[in-house]
Amino acid sequence: MAFESVLAMLLTGLVAGWLAAKLVRGGGLGLIGNMAVGVAGAFLAGVMLPVLGFGAGGGVILTVLQATLGAVVVLVLIRLIRTG
Repeated sequence: MAFESVLAMLLTGLVAGWLAAKLVRGGGLGLIGNMAVGVAGAFLAGVMLPVLGFGAGGGVILTVLQATLGAVVVLVLIRLIRTG
């Protein structure tokens, strides 16, 4: 992965973490935690969705939506682990 790709994934992850915290009410981990979850979700979506055949193909909005989906998945998993 090129440096620009990693940087774009990090920036996208920051936005995705914020969006995911707004979507998953009560699942927020604070600003820094949400950013970390967003970065993890962006990485998860960036790796797993193309493998599953749902590659972004380009575009900022679609990339943010995919990263947000990944961040929501990570937030829900964290919530299940914390309450379980």
